[in-house]
Amino acid sequence: MTANTATPLLEVRDLHIEFPTRRGILKAVDGVSFSIAPGEVLGVVGESGAGKSLTGAAIIGLLEPPGRIASGQIILEGQRIDNLPYEQMRKIRGRRIGAIFQDPLTSLNPLYTVGRQLTETIQTHLDHSADAARNRAIELLEEVGIPAARERIDHYPHQFSGGMRQRVVIALALAAEPRVIIADEPTTALDVSIQAQIITLLKRLCRDHGTAVMLVTHDMGVIAETADRVAVMYAGRVAEIGPVSEVIHKPQHPYTIGLMGSIPEIGSHRERLIQIDGAMPRLDAIPQGCAFNPRCTKVFDRCKQERPELLPAGVTHAACWLHAK
Repeated sequence: MTANTATPLLEVRDLHIEFPTRRGILKAVDGVSFSIAPGEVLGVVGESGAGKSLTGAAIIGLLEPPGRIASGQIILEGQRIDNLPYEQMRKIRGRRIGAIFQDPLTSLNPLYTVGRQLTETIQTHLDHSADAARNRAIELLEEVGIPAARERIDHYPHQFSGGMRQRVVIALALAAEPRVIIADEPTTALDVSIQAQIITLLKRLCRDHGTAVMLVTHDMGVIAETADRVAVMYAGRVAEIGPVSEVIHKPQHPYTIGLMGSIPEIGSHRERLIQIDGAMPRLDAIPQGCAFNPRCTKVFDRCKQERPELLPAGVTHAACWLHAK
């Protein structure tokens, strides 16, 4: 399924995440598989509750209890990491997998200068002296576009604007030169002009460092600008995955078609945008067969009984019986 022929840096194979409750076990992620190659950005898009952020949290080993990985594998550079003890995973997190979260204030300690946070991260993961770590921290701040980095390194998080704080978070994520970055809604809290700068920055870093990026968002504009491939998630599963231009312009799954049809186009004169009736099912009420079948305009009997796997659909893969041979 990887467009890129390079060996994937990150592979997720048949991942299942569940939450035990008093009323039974809720399946939040239900058999998700994908891979990301070096220098590739995989966009993961879907409505709130589709399982995007949980998939990212599972990869970096930060699933909130009682959530747990029930089955499946997460493989980083050929090594399985989903079953590692906490201490081993802690060494990988930051060193080989970086994370960028939606709200920079949750990633930065307000009591420490950004320089102290960067140098501590660098010294934890890399064999650097204090002076070398500080110089590296200044270089990182310059690389992510913070002006006067030599002076600003001794400032506290509250002395930076929202966009600048997010740049500091990106510098932190890059501090130990990780191979993979999980970016969970990295631009949502920012205004549009700053969003564009952060997107450009992520793309450049990806290209320059050969890093693989999983970009979680619900914003198709961000995906169109940033990603090489896109996985559309619905009710804990991948509904469609493929090259970003194909998924946007020639979607093959009825859910993706509805999603793309609901985005206004500049220069088009449609009277109404397409809308998908209904809402995504709750985790305790996912229907039999294809989870999208109650909202689908092309539903037929098989959709209500059997659950489709990802099937070849032109250039992309779609989990839809319309593409069954």
